[in-house]
Amino acid sequence: MVIEQQNKDGCVENEQARDAIARFFAQNDYAGKRVLLIIPDNTRSGPIGEVFKIIYEFLGPKAKAVDCLVALGTHQPMSEEQICARLSMTAEQRKGKYASVRFFNHEWDKPQTFTSIGEISADEIEQLSDGLFREEVDVAINKLIFEYDEFFILGPVFPHEVVGFSGGHKYIFPGIAGDDIIHFFHWLSGVITNPVIIGNKWTPTREVVEKAASFITLPHTLFAIVALDNELKGIFIGETLKAWERAADLSEQVHITYKDKPYGTILGIAPKMYDDLWVAGKVMYKLEPILADGGTLIIYAPHVTEVSYTHGKWLDKIGYHTRDYFLKRMEQFKGVPRGVMAHSTHVKGIGTYTDGVEKPRVNVVLATGIGRQRCQKVNLDYMNPNDINIVDYEDKEDEGILLVHHAGEVLHRLSSGYIPTIPR
Repeated sequence: MVIEQQNKDGCVENEQARDAIARFFAQNDYAGKRVLLIIPDNTRSGPIGEVFKIIYEFLGPKAKAVDCLVALGTHQPMSEEQICARLSMTAEQRKGKYASVRFFNHEWDKPQTFTSIGEISADEIEQLSDGLFREEVDVAINKLIFEYDEFFILGPVFPHEVVGFSGGHKYIFPGIAGDDIIHFFHWLSGVITNPVIIGNKWTPTREVVEKAASFITLPHTLFAIVALDNELKGIFIGETLKAWERAADLSEQVHITYKDKPYGTILGIAPKMYDDLWVAGKVMYKLEPILADGGTLIIYAPHVTEVSYTHGKWLDKIGYHTRDYFLKRMEQFKGVPRGVMAHSTHVKGIGTYTDGVEKPRVNVVLATGIGRQRCQKVNLDYMNPNDINIVDYEDKEDEGILLVHHAGEVLHRLSSGYIPTIPR
């Protein structure tokens, strides 16, 4: 059973969300239990803090412990102040009402963080990947969760380049998962390509995530939210897979914009929550389907000064390239984390690599705080953000020019259903 409130044409008011959460706790007793909440970092929008506070209202007085683990994947750790901001918590509230709540960052870079909970066999991988891969994949997750009686997953659902729609068990894989499973299914998505994956609910990568999740025996519940511009459109509470499916159905209605024609030039303005290109690349992921062949996407983010705080050295080494640039000579990239290669291909977009010549379908330009030389080093074009007057891009759709504010969360597709693809 999934408890839900949704309103795609309006908003779900705070009291409506509270009513849904109250109904859940009326049916489930957590007295004396230790509960861990897995929450997103600050690269995801939505009223996470407001929902957390309502959950705590019911859970806090009865549970033995209520703590939070930030599902970083391989993102940068968050400070105490940043986690408080993520949870809409003032310094006074942190010292008072929420003083007993412990905050943990997922320490993805420390091997002692993990414990293996199973292995997906080569036969299963071959089946799940539609024959693209045949290899064993270890499933390891943060062992902290086993110090609790149950865990909750609290986070938003959006169209996503790696699994189709984010949320649900994706907050475990890659949110608190080990390298093997992370790099495998990210590269699987890179091989299938972003335009084919994104905005589709059941994808080979989602199948891998759910197979990995089947090894988790600890009870857990999903509190999935769907929000647009931080306005709550829906909340879905219950068994993780069922609640996620319901949330993804609503996200499909809320987070996909259809256009009648492709555009030759798109200026996508990245929000401040994207602090490096590793996450600001979402501007490309959400807009690639409506870029015309030979078109140009400009990622406008003057605040971004780094390619990747975590993986920058690898990206300086391999650069940004199309899938086939890597796929046709994988032996040259042994030792490179496959998740990094997947990110590289997602940002560069689809294209071909024939007789040593790479031909991307579109041109990606960085108008960021990353300098010209660094852009050239990683094989992306450069534009000085100071030379861009945003007004020049407004109201020019008839000329094939599109301006997208707060780019990176709403997927854009062609109303014809056409999806740009490159056969493998």
